[in-house]
Amino acid sequence: MSLPIVRTVADLRARVAAWKAAGDRVGLVPTMGALHEGHLSLVRLARTRAHRVVASVFVNPTQFAPNEDFDAYPRSEARDAELLESAGCDLLFAPDVGEMYPDGFATTITVSGVSEPLDGQARPGHFAGVATVVAKLLNQAQPHVAVFGEKDYQQLQVIRRLVRDLDLPVEIVGGPTARAEDGLALSSRNAYLSHEERLVAARLNQVLREAVAALNAGERVDAVETRAVDALTAAGYARVDYVEVRDAADLSRIGPGPADRPARILAAAVLGRTRLIDNMAV
Repeated sequence: MSLPIVRTVADLRARVAAWKAAGDRVGLVPTMGALHEGHLSLVRLARTRAHRVVASVFVNPTQFAPNEDFDAYPRSEARDAELLESAGCDLLFAPDVGEMYPDGFATTITVSGVSEPLDGQARPGHFAGVATVVAKLLNQAQPHVAVFGEKDYQQLQVIRRLVRDLDLPVEIVGGPTARAEDGLALSSRNAYLSHEERLVAARLNQVLREAVAALNAGERVDAVETRAVDALTAAGYARVDYVEVRDAADLSRIGPGPADRPARILAAAVLGRTRLIDNMAV
């Protein structure tokens, strides 16, 4: 049996309404497709918290800057549908741009504070695109629970703030980062890496693990951050957008002395034409 696919909000809501009428809890896993084990782990996590799981596949143009990879972003709906079905997904919502952003669309949601540093600074407008499309997806599917990956930790915190601030009736769950054997965080963009770049890419995870150990041993935040940036540059990364230690909840700055509260170290760096991100708890 192939996975059912709906492409309109009306059809999505009809399916969800029937499930809810039968007393089922509904889970949502938003994605941009090009699925890998990380996405599938989120579907399986959603299944533990809901009777029915919807996954969306929509490459959202509003979260890409003009110089980013929207046109080149990998798209493979048939393969994605097979993978979702194998992970226990019940329905694929695959709208086109016109369904999500009809003519005259004029509303943008901006989440201040938590969206402003890190990728908010490196990718202006990115989190407004994320917040707007996620708010739409939550409203369209009206799930009981929605699952997002911790690899995009800042995005997860933006969505949590969005849901709290707008009193949206949904539980937001973060799924652990899925990694390759050498520690590289799984990402659809890893497909852009050449063989040589893929070998260097694993250094990002290693550098962050070394940084976490140093922070947990009481080293100063500013020294650890500087050493991590230098290590990534020495490894062959063309550009390091940031390596920063931030408050685990609101992403406010920590340091320059030792970390004095629950924290997260977050990094973004460019290798060849691929921008990689990762983060770890401190």
